[in-house]
Amino acid sequence: MRRRGAFLLGIAISAAAPLSGTAQQPEKVFRIGILSPAERVSTKIFDAFREGLHNLGYVEGQNIIIEYRLAAGDYNRLPTLAAELVRFPVDVIVTDAQISTLVAHEATRTIPIVGGVGSDPVAAGLVKSFADPGGNVTGFSPLGAELNAKRLQLLKETIPEISRIAALWNPAEGPLGLRSTEEAARALGVQLRPVEVTTPEEIATGFEAVEASGAEAVVIAPVAMFWNERARIVALAAKHRVPAIYPEREYVDDGGLLAYGRNVPDLWRRVLARYVDKILKGAKPADLPVEQPTKFELVVNLKTASALGLTIPPSILSRATR
Repeated sequence: MRRRGAFLLGIAISAAAPLSGTAQQPEKVFRIGILSPAERVSTKIFDAFREGLHNLGYVEGQNIIIEYRLAAGDYNRLPTLAAELVRFPVDVIVTDAQISTLVAHEATRTIPIVGGVGSDPVAAGLVKSFADPGGNVTGFSPLGAELNAKRLQLLKETIPEISRIAALWNPAEGPLGLRSTEEAARALGVQLRPVEVTTPEEIATGFEAVEASGAEAVVIAPVAMFWNERARIVALAAKHRVPAIYPEREYVDDGGLLAYGRNVPDLWRRVLARYVDKILKGAKPADLPVEQPTKFELVVNLKTASALGLTIPPSILSRATR
């Protein structure tokens, strides 16, 4: 009886062994799609996003695959690129601007979308409310319209004598930002000269239009295409010797005069990576509130100011983050 009991125990152990092996299933590989007007996969925001995912335990090629669909400044390509991501399908689509988010939302109402939703995502039909998105879209709102007005005020404070300011903008990003800038210009008693730029090829002619308009300074709108072309924009501002204020500090890192806005790479690292992680673990975009930045940076390039013959007022320097 003891031998038979031992034999049966051996059968039980050997039968249980394969079960313990099958319990450790290989880790699922998630597919993340990035839809953007950008030109390159290596940018500060994409690098920050990958860093954020890595900090949360994701490794490309092991448990995530990132599919980039980049329009290289041609917004007309975005619908085709979005359709490709939907056909895969990817597990989540990440976007960097409202135009990309709108296109992705048009392509799918089921795949989660995380990204920049614009200043008024409710009016754009992307979410039900900031606190309760209610659909397949969430992310962060950059407060672009409000900050455009603030940039105009800072530019006027930096150069009090200016009376004509140009605004470089792209109508594809929506009219809200321009309207807020026009309202701020009226409140400040300055003339605003809007200059439309719809493609990267039009940037140079846009600065020619700025000079021809008699504008004494220019405010650059927070446009994804401008972000991609910021080195060219900064160089053209220097060529035309026109003081400019920009929406992100990276412009000033590239030689621009002033910048006021949110830290975009930090939003990708801190907000988008975290939201993607939550969604891949089962959360729904409908339940993830749209975040709004609370920290803003004022950055001044004193070398550029000197080249333009400007003296930055102490009131600006005392508030500068860097």
